[in-house]
Amino acid sequence: MERPVGRITRGTTNVNRLRRIDRWIAAHPALRRSHDPVVVDLGYGASATTTLELRDRLAAVRPEVTVVGIEIDPERVRIATAATRDGVEFRLGGFETPLPGGRRVTVIRALNVLRQYDESEVAAAWATMRARLQPDGLLVEGTCDEIGRIASWVGLSPAGPETFTISLRLASIVGDGAAPSIVAERLPKALIHRNVPGERIHGLLVELDRAWATHAPLGVYGPTQRWMATVATLRGSGWPVLGTRARWRLGELTLPWASVAPGV
Repeated sequence: MERPVGRITRGTTNVNRLRRIDRWIAAHPALRRSHDPVVVDLGYGASATTTLELRDRLAAVRPEVTVVGIEIDPERVRIATAATRDGVEFRLGGFETPLPGGRRVTVIRALNVLRQYDESEVAAAWATMRARLQPDGLLVEGTCDEIGRIASWVGLSPAGPETFTISLRLASIVGDGAAPSIVAERLPKALIHRNVPGERIHGLLVELDRAWATHAPLGVYGPTQRWMATVATLRGSGWPVLGTRARWRLGELTLPWASVAPGV
């Protein structure tokens, strides 16, 4: 076996930490339409928790889905293997995403992995993982906080990055001067150092906070109504917001990658 591609990360994990990302994947056409639904939880960390949760959530829409937890640390694989059950398995590996017989992957979820790398390493890691996808497959790469209330991620096809999503527990950004730009600390590695004037991601967060402040009076009806108005304002000002009101209601905001991609 070739040496796994990547480095051992801290391995921090918590119950329900990735539920927002899982919910988004479960609704994505890549999973819903795949003829061979196999999903990889890349870099699942010190326990099998997030891999098992991922299988349970995705099985609700694709009962036949197989979820493979891949870790670069042999000891973590040994410990997680004790939790193997129907529809779940664990393997040693890294960004190369090794599966038996070269089987292609429907979805790779790589959360809180590249956060511990340098920005200069992102493109190569993306390319390695994208090469393992099915033709209509999906790579989800991003970051969230320790308890899963604040998250953002990039959605990539085999051809490259396509979308950028922010997902917030709206009750967490009410009061004490909090605003949607709280996500700045949990941006994907490709964007986290680009949150400076002149960059698109900075412009997005500035506009998002401005709209959130404008609609403060709607807070009396709850944070969801305020967020819905915020997203509508953003869209009305020319930002190419994707998705439906049902997704926005979950605290999500998705845009084409080009609208936030780093400048040259």
